[in-house]
Amino acid sequence: MMRSAKAGNKTAQQFRDAALPWLDDAYALAQILMRTEVDAERAVQDCYLRALRQFDGVRGPAVRPWLLAILRAVCQERRGEMLGRRATPTNNNAASEHRDVPTIRQLIGELPAPLGEVIALRDVIDLSYKEIAEVTGVPVTTVMSRIAQARALLLAARRAAKPLQEPLAARPAGRTITAGRTPAAPPWDR
Repeated sequence: MMRSAKAGNKTAQQFRDAALPWLDDAYALAQILMRTEVDAERAVQDCYLRALRQFDGVRGPAVRPWLLAILRAVCQERRGEMLGRRATPTNNNAASEHRDVPTIRQLIGELPAPLGEVIALRDVIDLSYKEIAEVTGVPVTTVMSRIAQARALLLAARRAAKPLQEPLAARPAGRTITAGRTPAAPPWDR
């Protein structure tokens, strides 16, 4: 009985040593996937509990993608549960509606889930393409394609969100077009 308790403590210590360095990364991903701090905290806690139950010793550098894959599954389950509970949409973004230009995290949150996940894993958490493939369970080429799609959508959304007004000083000098008339030819064309 004593040996079992000591073995459990040793495993728990190994888990802490291997998993705690990645807690911030797990929380950052959970915030993006869950979209609220409370839901993100719950998802990370559930992820670490599941990971502890599945932990079988030191995993080396593979701990990070393994943990994030568990977190991704937890977030998917929780989002499914939340969608089932919500009869009417809630407006959690009331404060963000007052801003003219959304933040990158807000834009990532508006992406389709597969694109938001990969761009968050790459650009927020800084995983390699191979690690992202391990976390998401898709081939590396699919990861690369999704990242390209996500970046294109983010760029388009960011450009659309920026004000269209351009200061006069930033406009190029040269011919001025007035209503109803064609522009005057430059002096060297006369």
